Amino acid sequence: MTLSEKTQLQCTAVKVRMGIIESTHGAKAGHPGGSLSAAEMFTYLYFKELNIDPKNPKAENRDRFVLSKGHTAPGLYATLAHRGFFPVEDLPTLRHIDSYLQGHPNMNTVPGVDMSTGSLGQGVSVAVGMALGAKHQNKDFRVYTLLGDGEIQEGQVWEACMAAAHYKLDNLVVIVDNNGLQIDGNIADVMSPYPIVDKLNAFGFHTIAINGHDFDAIESAMNEAKTVKGQPTAIVMNTIKGKDVSYMENNAGWHGKAPNDEEYEIAMNELKAILSGLEGK
Repeated sequence: MTLSEKTQLQCTAVKVRMGIIESTHGAKAGHPGGSLSAAEMFTYLYFKELNIDPKNPKAENRDRFVLSKGHTAPGLYATLAHRGFFPVEDLPTLRHIDSYLQGHPNMNTVPGVDMSTGSLGQGVSVAVGMALGAKHQNKDFRVYTLLGDGEIQEGQVWEACMAAAHYKLDNLVVIVDNNGLQIDGNIADVMSPYPIVDKLNAFGFHTIAINGHDFDAIESAMNEAKTVKGQPTAIVMNTIKGKDVSYMENNAGWHGKAPNDEEYEIAMNELKAILSGLEGK
């Protein structure tokens, strides 16, 4: 990608992060940490990778995305809003009783959401079903799903992975956000899923490990995935939980807690400074 394209994606990722802070602060609840760690991936998918149309969110041949770690809905919502699926101004209504933006994605109320998720471990099974359905119907759309590294402690994840390899779903990309932290702390201490790459390889995936905050690495992995035939692809991205908000970075306490007014101001000022630096390039 060109430098200008990369800078534009970086700017968009910062705006997505600002949307995450806006929405969780407005809700006084939510999950900012794991939403912030996936901002680059959300941005790349919706602004570069996916075949989608905000004006026709249910197009039959669109690519599908399943947010298996559904609690990071603030990240998905912020991305969808900036992509034009619904107004950015609605983000602070997150989790309000009369809002269509609830704490987990709802495909019946939110334009652009392909699957209602929230029960951890189940989203990847749905993605496998979508990819298998595409194969049976001779459709050429691709399916992408994003899981948390703590989420892959769920046994159903590995049943789905086994099925994906068995059915040779080369139209499926499973992405693992390896930020190293879950609600109870370090994933290695809670129930270690390591070595993640080796396990996915053993389950029959073509697996790529990347820096999840590097757009060049994300693009390279996505392009490589399209060349893989006869097996699904997994992208394991190393990320920082709470990325670009100083007091949230690598802090498990921000897995599921909203910033108060003072913390909101600090976060927004930090993100505005990053955006200003990028726009000045």
